Amino acid sequence: MAELTLVDAVTAALDWELGHDESVVVLGEDVGVNGGVFRATNGLQRKHGADRVIDTPLAEAMIAGMAVGMAAEGLKPVAEIQFMGFIYPAVDQLINHAARLRNRTRGRLSCPMVLRAPFGGGIHAPEHHSESTEAMFAHMPGLRVVIPSSPARAYGLLLAAIRDPDPVVFLEPKRIYRLARQEVANDGAALSLDVCYTLREGTDVTLVSWGAMTQETLEAADRLQAEGVSAEVIDVATISPLDIETILESVARTGRLVIVHEAPRNCGVGAEIAALVAEHGIYDLKSPVQRVAGFDTIMPLYRLEMDYLPGVTRILDAVHVTLEG
Repeated sequence: MAELTLVDAVTAALDWELGHDESVVVLGEDVGVNGGVFRATNGLQRKHGADRVIDTPLAEAMIAGMAVGMAAEGLKPVAEIQFMGFIYPAVDQLINHAARLRNRTRGRLSCPMVLRAPFGGGIHAPEHHSESTEAMFAHMPGLRVVIPSSPARAYGLLLAAIRDPDPVVFLEPKRIYRLARQEVANDGAALSLDVCYTLREGTDVTLVSWGAMTQETLEAADRLQAEGVSAEVIDVATISPLDIETILESVARTGRLVIVHEAPRNCGVGAEIAALVAEHGIYDLKSPVQRVAGFDTIMPLYRLEMDYLPGVTRILDAVHVTLEG
């Protein structure tokens, strides 16, 4: 066991797979010599060689296209996009090729690639560096979208993503890259994809979140406990395909649901969760579903960034509303 930060866990998972599977390659801007903009690939090129950890030009469409071609020919590429705000040139390759390859070839080819990208706000980065547009990728059939919220889940979920036979968009919440350390067994054990993780059991309200906002959600649950309110906390982890059954089972026990995410509220993943609960669990609800989200505007830079991100107070306010409903 070693105490790792989330970014350490990403490095450890990449190192493990590079060392145990010769078909795995890592590619992206500055991932080799410099070890990545957030140091997530630090030391990997020195250890595994420049033919396994490949520095590329500044060309996101090319990086994604190379990954698709590598995957179709039997490799398992893990491509890094430096920031989610730079991911959009790669979307063409993801939508038209990676996500469709298995269907287009009627199963003759698959696309076992991972596209990693740091995402989200909270580090006061310049424009194009603080986006949370995970809903866009969740809308694409054929893609898995995975978001870890702790070092242990980052390690296990990234291993699972690399081993998956289909394309995975793996979004890493950079605000919590180095927020805390957690004991992680570097033993190559993967976690399950496509399932939610119940982080805390409760009886009065279900709190659902993912990524960096899981931290504020857990803190809100602690404060609710001091008020005598028992909150169940669920980390979605894989937002597509969505494990709605775990959420529905929780809502059946608690009767109340608050969804927390930092992406804009309009057409966010929270809206899909709320709709599915309304379709399949409306008779279990004792009050309307509440959503706590970012605002429907461009992320305001520097001074207002932390005001844009949902905080514990906003989560508590939403819980109090649903408890009174």
